[in-house]
Amino acid sequence: MAFEIDIALRRGPRRIACRFAAPAGITALVGVSGAGKTSVLEAIAGLLRPAEGRIAVGGRVLFDSAARIDLPPERRACGMVFQDLRLFPHLRVRQNLLFGARLAPPERRRFGLEETCAFLGIEALLARRPRTLSGGEAQRVAIGRALMAGPSFLLMDEPLSSLDGARREEVMQVMVRIRDAFALPILLVTHERAQIDRLADHIVEL
Repeated sequence: MAFEIDIALRRGPRRIACRFAAPAGITALVGVSGAGKTSVLEAIAGLLRPAEGRIAVGGRVLFDSAARIDLPPERRACGMVFQDLRLFPHLRVRQNLLFGARLAPPERRRFGLEETCAFLGIEALLARRPRTLSGGEAQRVAIGRALMAGPSFLLMDEPLSSLDGARREEVMQVMVRIRDAFALPILLVTHERAQIDRLADHIVEL
């Protein structure tokens, strides 16, 4: 299984429970607003510690409360694309991409700058700053930075929510190409049925 998740999270007085196993491909994590979808992604990435449970991706245990395993984010080989992208506004696109590469140990650096730019069609954007990019361009740069971090899997939080129809189609095609070309498991948070029908190989409801 690509994703094996069985965790309980506490956000204030709320308890969020999530349990699923999903094979390789694109898995859509769906649920009503406030159900805790983003919290689950953050727990898998190591940004939020579960109260209890176990997280394994590709057979590798990232968190296990019983066994006292809790790998730090930099050791989880995770590429995360946040809903608000979080590109560094003071850095040009080239520097944003190379920041991702700095996070990857040499043995995981399978995506070089030229290869990543050619794959995503962002060669012409390297000298620009994030504020000058369109929504689709910025999203592709954010995906490129995640790829250059040498991930074993991708977590994507509402990656299409701020894009118009043409840009959404553009980024959806990129996601399908990543799945098919690199066999990277992808966990996608979305609430839109059209995205689920187009992209998801598996669906998990929270």
